[in-house]
Amino acid sequence: MEWLVLIITGFLVGILVISTGGGGAAIYLGLLTSVFNLTPAVAAATSLATAFPSLVVGAYGHYRTGQIHFKVGNQMLIAAVPATIVGALLAPYIPTTIYTWIVAIILTALGIQILYKRFFVTQNKPAQHQSIQAVLYGILSGLMVGIAGLSGGGPIIAGLLVLGLDMIPAAATSAYVLVGNTFVGLLFHLSAHSIDWSIGLSLMIGAMVGAFCAPRLLAHIDPEKLNTYVKPFMGVLLVVMGLKMIL
Repeated sequence: MEWLVLIITGFLVGILVISTGGGGAAIYLGLLTSVFNLTPAVAAATSLATAFPSLVVGAYGHYRTGQIHFKVGNQMLIAAVPATIVGALLAPYIPTTIYTWIVAIILTALGIQILYKRFFVTQNKPAQHQSIQAVLYGILSGLMVGIAGLSGGGPIIAGLLVLGLDMIPAAATSAYVLVGNTFVGLLFHLSAHSIDWSIGLSLMIGAMVGAFCAPRLLAHIDPEKLNTYVKPFMGVLLVVMGLKMIL
């Protein structure tokens, strides 16, 4: 029965992360280390292998609905891929404590910025220096993938929301960016660590089904209501994630 629980878990996570623009590797990483007691190295490789196919399915679904903003997405992706490679090469030499504090501060700041724009800025103007900001968010995401084996979805979705995208196109564009980012990270982690297929395969199947359903569910949701409720949720979630990393 464990395989059924894993498939259901993967399905729910797949819907959640594709709907909110995350990659899911952080959630899988937490499950694999805390619930299934995998070592961090094996869990990182397994989480990326689990997340990658569902990201491909989800991104294709978003492409079919026409929600991906390729211009800003490509700017992030071009910056993220080299950063992923650099992060993977530097990972053995970067103190975990320093990396944790940097990422925590950035995620918390992004969350506060999203909340500020949602509740205190009356006009949603395009962000200034958009290209530069997109590149910076891409670099941060790539470093998270390369160093920690995460999918790097936090900075990408937060950056897209800060840059002025609504929730659905932000989630779609984030999925597109994370396909390339996660693929590169997976290649580096595979070269050093093995995947626990006995757990990862069932999670992967469930996540792919969930990712397939997510874009179709979003197509039937009122975008205004989604922005009203999900944007503040994402802001709070980023703040909580940031604070939890250092507390």
